[in-house]
Amino acid sequence: MSRRQVSSTRRFVDSGNFPFSGALHSKSRSSPILSIALVAVGAILLIGYAYSGSGKFRGEAVSRIEGDYTCSLEVQRAIPFLKKAYGDSMHKVLHVGPDTCSVVSKLLKEEDTEAWGVEPYDIEDVEESCKSLVGKGIVRVADIKYPLPYKPKSFSLVIVSDALDYLSPKYLNKTLLELARVASDGLIIFSGTPGHQKAKVAELSKFGRPAKMRSSSWWIRFFDQSSLKENETAVKKFEQATSKSSYLPACQVFHLNPYH
Repeated sequence: MSRRQVSSTRRFVDSGNFPFSGALHSKSRSSPILSIALVAVGAILLIGYAYSGSGKFRGEAVSRIEGDYTCSLEVQRAIPFLKKAYGDSMHKVLHVGPDTCSVVSKLLKEEDTEAWGVEPYDIEDVEESCKSLVGKGIVRVADIKYPLPYKPKSFSLVIVSDALDYLSPKYLNKTLLELARVASDGLIIFSGTPGHQKAKVAELSKFGRPAKMRSSSWWIRFFDQSSLKENETAVKKFEQATSKSSYLPACQVFHLNPYH
């Protein structure tokens, strides 16, 4: 999967005409130093505006998949709240989804947390740190439509993001049960919300189909049909943790009990 960070670029053209330029003139010619100072202040304000609208911090939320916000990024934002909700269950985590190298790297920085990852699509043009994780066997590239190469209850928690949105119902049921099979304490799903941008035509060959952003009611019915029950305790603790901060999930988050 090609990893191209999409970023917005603002070009500011200095035409030399400022609406307040008349104020710079007095009975004599304005001081060059004053003019330079005003231009510098204007440039700083423009740069600040660009960063607030589409600069570095917003740019980090751009998907490497489809040019939209990714739930894999949302997982990284949610880690502090997941730790409060799951406590000791965060000690052995498997992440499944695009950009799993980034998620795993973030998890490995947490105290007393071991992490592994499964990348559902080919990894191309990745950073050396990701290549290192793959070389060590911490991150694997595997088609999640087929059984995972892990024994039952291999991980305390399994977190999946984005990947399920690209599966057809034909494979979704098997994959979901397989993810729940390798978890001992819980399965957490980060899914896109209806209305988000779908995959571009040029990328469909990699994903097999455009992303299907399903509603929460659809997912709840599907979980019920698959005999997967909501982890009510984790839901309550997660909501309590997030309510004490300004954090608002940009993706749908589902907390499920493992399937055994």
